[in-house]
Amino acid sequence: MMTPLLVLEGVHTDIGAYHILHGVDLVVPRGQLTMLLGRNGAGKTTTLRTIMGLWRASAGHIKFAGSDITAMSTPQISALDIAYVPETMGIFSDLTVKENMLLAARRAKRASDMDDTRLKWIFTLFPAVEKFWSHPAGKLSGGQKQMLAVARAIIEPRELLIVDEPSKGLAPAIINNMIDAFAELKRGGVTILLVEQNINFAKRLGDTVAVMDDGRVVHSGSMQALAEDENLQRTLLGLSL
Repeated sequence: MMTPLLVLEGVHTDIGAYHILHGVDLVVPRGQLTMLLGRNGAGKTTTLRTIMGLWRASAGHIKFAGSDITAMSTPQISALDIAYVPETMGIFSDLTVKENMLLAARRAKRASDMDDTRLKWIFTLFPAVEKFWSHPAGKLSGGQKQMLAVARAIIEPRELLIVDEPSKGLAPAIINNMIDAFAELKRGGVTILLVEQNINFAKRLGDTVAVMDDGRVVHSGSMQALAEDENLQRTLLGLSL
């Protein structure tokens, strides 16, 4: 396994009276795409939100590039070149696609300040972002909104991209476009942590995998090994890949 970029050690998270994470241990190797799998309610989204400081870990440690970020605020974590795309996508519907992108470009005060070379690269990944540049984001289809959400997350270079269920509810053609985009990001050296329910998506993209159940990581290893072991798949996920 390559050098870890992100490490969770014994992380617990409480939300109100509910104890959701029960000592999560997770390693995300630098430069790889790590899939976080598990049944509904296993704690995957809570893990992502805890990493980002949106929910506070009640115990354990979260380390990024060797530094402890457990007690950092969400803005401080984001400033470390970590981007998060939630399941809800977080699109500002009343703003145009361009305005949504500009909000995420922290070094730009106006659209003309955005890195033109990087924008053109993003347009090759997500042509719909360029096509609907001046349109209200709320008028986009679900797939186009997901493209915008990921494009917005990478408008500036990122060391770590965290995405929650990017293929949920999308048509097969859009899913294939998304797979190609994540593969290109990975080739560019971006480390990716991705929660996904689409098993084909996971098999095609994942380098490493962690499977959660009842607020814990119950299996970790290579995605290929899990994809080739039907008994393990049934045991961990209740289905065959």
